[in-house]
Amino acid sequence: MKFNDGFWLLKNGVKPFYGLQVAQVKSDQTGYDLQVTTRPLRHRGDTLGGPLLSVRVHSPTQGVIGVNIVHVVAEKPTVNIPLFPDAPPIPDAVLSQDEKKYYLKSGDLTAEITENPYTITFRSPERILTEAGIKHQALFEVSSKWTTHTASQASCLTQDPLSNPNPEPLPPVVRYINSELNTSPGELIYGLGETFGPFVKNGQAFSVWNRDGGTSSEQAYKCVPFYITNRGYGVFINHPGEVEVEVNSEKVSRVGVSVADSALEYFVIYGKTPLEILERYTRMTGRPALLPSWTYGLWLTTSFLTSYDEKTVSGFLQGMQERNCHVRVFHLDCFWMKQYEWCSFTFDPEHFPDPKAYLAAIKSKYNVKICLWINPYISQLSPIFKEGVEGGFFIKRKDGRTWQWDLWQPGLAVVDMTNSAARHWYADKLSALLDLGVDCFKTDFGERIPHVNIKYHDGSDPMRMHNTYSVQYNELVFNLLRDRFGVGEAVVFARASTVGGQRFPVHWGGDCESTWEAMAEALRGALSLTVSGFGYASHDIGGFEGHPPPEIYQRWVAFGVFSSHSRLHGSSSYRVPWIYGEDAAESMAKFLEAKHRLMPYIYSLSIEASTKGHPLMRAMFVEFPEDPTTHHLSLQYMLGPSLLIVPVFTPLSPGTSTSEVTYYLPAGAWTSFFDPTRVLLGPLWVTDHVPLNEIPVWVREGSVLVLGPEGIAKPDYDYSKGVEVRVYQVKGKSTLKEGEEKEVDVYSGKGKEVGGKFVILANGEVSSRDGLDVRKIWVS
Repeated sequence: MKFNDGFWLLKNGVKPFYGLQVAQVKSDQTGYDLQVTTRPLRHRGDTLGGPLLSVRVHSPTQGVIGVNIVHVVAEKPTVNIPLFPDAPPIPDAVLSQDEKKYYLKSGDLTAEITENPYTITFRSPERILTEAGIKHQALFEVSSKWTTHTASQASCLTQDPLSNPNPEPLPPVVRYINSELNTSPGELIYGLGETFGPFVKNGQAFSVWNRDGGTSSEQAYKCVPFYITNRGYGVFINHPGEVEVEVNSEKVSRVGVSVADSALEYFVIYGKTPLEILERYTRMTGRPALLPSWTYGLWLTTSFLTSYDEKTVSGFLQGMQERNCHVRVFHLDCFWMKQYEWCSFTFDPEHFPDPKAYLAAIKSKYNVKICLWINPYISQLSPIFKEGVEGGFFIKRKDGRTWQWDLWQPGLAVVDMTNSAARHWYADKLSALLDLGVDCFKTDFGERIPHVNIKYHDGSDPMRMHNTYSVQYNELVFNLLRDRFGVGEAVVFARASTVGGQRFPVHWGGDCESTWEAMAEALRGALSLTVSGFGYASHDIGGFEGHPPPEIYQRWVAFGVFSSHSRLHGSSSYRVPWIYGEDAAESMAKFLEAKHRLMPYIYSLSIEASTKGHPLMRAMFVEFPEDPTTHHLSLQYMLGPSLLIVPVFTPLSPGTSTSEVTYYLPAGAWTSFFDPTRVLLGPLWVTDHVPLNEIPVWVREGSVLVLGPEGIAKPDYDYSKGVEVRVYQVKGKSTLKEGEEKEVDVYSGKGKEVGGKFVILANGEVSSRDGLDVRKIWVS
């Protein structure tokens, strides 16, 4: 929210109450409670009237300091972000003071508080990280007559008349809590969820408010109130509703955060590396669940508006098998149900007369798992709509009627996830599908959740439920699958989410076009999501809207296979490779073979994601924070700590069969994964001419990659049997030294650690021991 007219003046209709001076300080074991005045205290008369800010500065866990700014203490929110759902906090708060300041130290992070003027400075052992300086915290009263509406307020006024026939007017005055933190010269901001604009967020304004806007807009499906910087800290805004963030956009040297609420809390999270920051952030908000190993294989869908009767589906799976493009998950999109009836949770009998027998047949013949498209919206033409109305299972208007509108399906209603009976009802519909042989669900939608003139079953605040709904929806489906199949065997393919939703993977990037630009949007969205605490990211290979040219399709296949999860999906056209040429099928087979063989490495990354919150797809600065050249890079990424991936976003050069691509290799020796004779020494900018059937994949020096057997044709196998061990850059400028023991983490594929140790011998060769059936050792 922008309150200022320039730097010095305020906009018309804005009345500020800045936190100016600390009037009272109390302390306990974890922090300080401050009473902060919004007027100078010259005498007792100045204590009469006017807002007072109650501020708590505290440490909930090591390396984290929170600031909670409250205007009206009697208002208790009904919807909150669950904290520490998976891992317990690590208490570590040390309080001290001198004549000028109060200090709160947690790990290597220290907050220094001054009373007059009131400021909070956050320090690491090396430097000042950021500061809430003079007048950086405030209550603003904004006249509705003058203000530019927030995203949520604007949508109140533009909703379909059927959904909101009697819109409530905005109150004459809207109150905001605002807080600002300084940014230093050269400081860069990343994250805030799956945003598709520039990867570096400086100069942009964000509304943390989930919307269905595609990948080519400022809107986002997965808005997350967390950002991370290249200066050694992150900031988590602990608010589930709409959070407005001005990243050097209203005041060019500050990040401003505001909520139309009576309280605002944020946490500064320190870490010596970006991964340590993410580890502490996901300790607070949740770690990604461990996924079954089969999910890392190729997902093939029917696409959306296409025909997908039994004959078509079987033909696709047969064609993929014949071309060694082995599909591990087959997904049936919306029209597995009858049109106009979404969701009925019943197979269309015209196309699937015996779904249980059919699913069993294709699962057996083609070794695939089955995924079905669902969402939380129920059309009024669905045969189960009446059940939902009579049971009171849908979100209601304030007058008690079922909330409905016509966008997406006729007169659809939305399942009320705060109603335990509604959750059981919804889960029972899905359980019946699991009985037919379904293995997982694509949990689509969850963004267009009403928040005006409605009420939830448990009385939850609709504004705070708008984003939260997506997490509750995915949690319900994920837990159903976990309870049915076991821990480590559940997966959803979700579109909407917010903070905490990383616990219920996987998430894909939503609706994108079939263009070079949209492919780059998909990567920026994925990298922004993974620096926001999400362990996994996927996207529609080839793009969703439109029919990609063969060039774009092949380049996107390479990018998609080297993403954490790989799904072929489109809108009105299919994505099987032979439609784009048999050479496209050959390339796909080559890349899938590589991913299948890399599964011991990829699965070890998934263990790291579930135990530490480290993402699989990592922005370059996450792995190389000490190299400023990496801080702006968004067209390449690391897959874990060892593999550097360079998707190709440019068409073939005129008159050639290659595309020119320029990318950056940080310091050290880098070995081409596909051509180990090619070794380059960074730091180095590289310009390559890349054929359609290739993608630059580089291995970092000192890496030990355990590869599965050749021709394994699937992602789920015993990762300790018949493996090949590749040790990169033992000689020369290497991080491995002669006689050094190198450990690698290898797992069986069921989360059980097998282990593996390697010793560098005097002649530069490697010996192995402990737990692995090694058929070949390769040393560069």
